Amino acid sequence: MIFRLSVLFATLCLASLMIGTKQIMWSELFSFSTDAWLTLTASRIPRLIALILTGIGLSVSGVILQHIVRNKFVEPATSGGMDAAKLGILVSLTMIPSASTGSKMMFALGFCFAASLIFIYIISRIQLKRSVLIPVLGLMYGSVLSAIAEFYAYQHNILQSMQGWLLGDFSRVVQGHYELIYIILPIIVLAYFYAHRFTVVGMGEEMAASLGLSYVTTAALGLILVSVTVAASVITIGAIPFVGLVVPNLVALKYGENLSRTLPIVALGGACLLLLCDVFGRLVIYPFEVPIGLTAGGLGGVVFLMLIMRGVR
Repeated sequence: MIFRLSVLFATLCLASLMIGTKQIMWSELFSFSTDAWLTLTASRIPRLIALILTGIGLSVSGVILQHIVRNKFVEPATSGGMDAAKLGILVSLTMIPSASTGSKMMFALGFCFAASLIFIYIISRIQLKRSVLIPVLGLMYGSVLSAIAEFYAYQHNILQSMQGWLLGDFSRVVQGHYELIYIILPIIVLAYFYAHRFTVVGMGEEMAASLGLSYVTTAALGLILVSVTVAASVITIGAIPFVGLVVPNLVALKYGENLSRTLPIVALGGACLLLLCDVFGRLVIYPFEVPIGLTAGGLGGVVFLMLIMRGVR
């Protein structure tokens, strides 16, 4: 599986580098054409790096959140985390208009972490915990946060601009304006280092305590990792739904729940899915492109419905 995914990953990376409104010929690269190499280094390579890191980060965040909540249908887009991050960015724009990108990220991180804690508290108070009920509550919770964000933006006359830059779109990624996404790299390393602990957390608080693991500490660490990833991706790219839901579920169906073994497959699968959605979005109405928030949302929504129906059966 890893080999086949790696071949697909390499193919999609090559396609991502070569597709665009400006055609790049191999002969131009081998002859060291200034225009060709400038296009490659200033736009195509940064876009590819952002795609890979965002895909890996969102898929890993999804699987961590699913183990904490103990529900396979949960990810940042279905638990309010992504909507809370958008609200945090809007608050930072109005409270501190001259705030740096790092400051905006801290607002987004804080709002995402708080929203995740509230979501976990809400589902802990529900006695009937059917698997399909939790994501429905999450979507309702996210809708409330999204409505608050839109009302807040409307009050401060930034609604139109908000809808534009918060929709997931990699066309804005160029050299010098995407480097914040690199913060996902240490998050991935930490997630792999704590993969076994997250697996134990997914077994429940009592099982974690019996194995000598601090459930609260590990769950809090997981939520922090998820919040940092979501904040960085929303600020740099915008909101991209369902990546953290589709990939972990498809991997778990075949390889199980042991994150120490499946996390590399989840990460590679997330990168491949986002690359595939991006290549499709750039080709479907070429030379224009469809924002990846729409392509990933459409594909992810279909798979999400299929998984929900499977869960009901």
